Amino acid sequence: MTSLILLKIIGGVCLLLFGLKLVRSGVTRAFGLQLRRVISMATKNRVTALLAGIGVTALVQSSTATTMIISSFAGQGLISTTSALAVVLGADIGTTIVAQALTFDLSWLSPAFLILGYIFYSGKEQAGTRRQVGRILIGLGLMLLALATIKMAAIPLKTSQTLPLILSPLDTDPILAILVGIILTWVFHSSLAIVLLLMSMVGADVIPLHLALMMVLGANIGNVIAPLMSSLKDPPQAARIPAGNLVMRLTGVFLALAFFQFLSPYFHYLGKTDVSIIINFHMVFNIFVAILFLPFLDFVTHLVTLAIPEKQSHHDDANKPKYLDDRVLETPTVALTNGAREVLRLADMTDQMLQLVWQSFQKNDLSIFDRIRSIDGNVDKLYRLLKSYLVRITQETMNDDEGKRHFQILTFATNIEHVGDIIDRNLIPLAEKRVRSKVDFSTDGKKELDHLFQLVIDSVRLAQTVFISGDVRLARQLVDDKAMIKQAERDASVNHLGRLQRGVPETLATSDLHMDIIRDLRRINSLMTAIAYPILDDSTERTRSNLKDSQIGN
Repeated sequence: MTSLILLKIIGGVCLLLFGLKLVRSGVTRAFGLQLRRVISMATKNRVTALLAGIGVTALVQSSTATTMIISSFAGQGLISTTSALAVVLGADIGTTIVAQALTFDLSWLSPAFLILGYIFYSGKEQAGTRRQVGRILIGLGLMLLALATIKMAAIPLKTSQTLPLILSPLDTDPILAILVGIILTWVFHSSLAIVLLLMSMVGADVIPLHLALMMVLGANIGNVIAPLMSSLKDPPQAARIPAGNLVMRLTGVFLALAFFQFLSPYFHYLGKTDVSIIINFHMVFNIFVAILFLPFLDFVTHLVTLAIPEKQSHHDDANKPKYLDDRVLETPTVALTNGAREVLRLADMTDQMLQLVWQSFQKNDLSIFDRIRSIDGNVDKLYRLLKSYLVRITQETMNDDEGKRHFQILTFATNIEHVGDIIDRNLIPLAEKRVRSKVDFSTDGKKELDHLFQLVIDSVRLAQTVFISGDVRLARQLVDDKAMIKQAERDASVNHLGRLQRGVPETLATSDLHMDIIRDLRRINSLMTAIAYPILDDSTERTRSNLKDSQIGN
């Protein structure tokens, strides 16, 4: 019988977690960019950073999610460690506000939220804000339903003969009770869910109040573990945020435990019922930690900086992504911006490869080939990681504009990778062939190729600007430059044939090399110019649409 009851309770907790996830993902997808802007603008001082953390977490309903976002910001150098820790202190207070709201008997709202949520979620607009609001309402409805389920399922445990045997060791050992709270929170990745579970269990008279308070202290430590573990592979600046939060949580729990017996006679001032005492204790503890550490965040920053020093840069860092952050995948605009920044790294590497390959045609330095192949290896590895990252941004979360940008980023990255392959598989073997054959281009031929290489390198750089700006004028210029390069290729081919007819020795010796280089440069230019056409097509469509609207208006 007890096992069946526990199964129902675990099912209720899972339903609560699922509802919490729906609310968090709905808020993040619908308003994630705005929330990030609020955080970035509010970190000018500690107090506003603290308030921003409270507000954002009250909406997202997860201090863990807020901590991960802030760690990501810190890892990218967008926020200082001290400001990030202030936001995290606010985030821990923010999650208590959500718990406070859910203490009221709102179970009657559950069916209303579920009905409205389903109506909104089933709309035609698959990636719009309306659909995400539906997701939020469904999540809230499920959370309220889960709390009612847990409370009802826990009532029979009051007469259970097995449960006292399980709780007896926890009841007499505060450290063990805190440890269990830590483990449960880490397993479920949500201190809010554990506090609400404890609230329901105390409300059903299943566990005593003092044991629940000990486990609440454990939950306040356990909610740091998930962000800390996820940041282990991140830059030191990111890992310092959950590490600093852990230091503050441990200190707060240690002080609370030290004075627990002294303060216990006054706990009744926290609320009229045991349930309200638990929720208010959770809030008071987090406010206490914030007040205690807000003036000393510089010291905490210094401490975690000593514990997690800067990593020495390595030469192989070039093949590791700098901007791809899995924690923002549920916010397409931010994830796509990160993807675009990573693509620009690929384009810079391709630019470097083009310059080096032309140097290899002008010099007899064999070491250049190894450098080019090394860069191409980095491009290939980064491209695979970028493609995997973009695939994980699901179509469901993107609107039409984000879908177009998603396709544009993937297409541009693919074209850049193809450019690297042309250099690696075609141009490098041609350069090696010239070195082994000990031949050189004619003076005029070298000038023509030098001119073509420079034109193509310029087109690669202009394509990057067009990609990042979407500027119609620059896109048109890129297409015009393609026509100019095509004309320069024709002129170079005609001049080359003229030198062949005159029997110029260098031209005769390098004719195949010369024509193959022109062919490959033309292919590279075509791949890079492809970024301009969708932008020009969209501009044409908008122009036609505006003309049609004006005609209808007339």
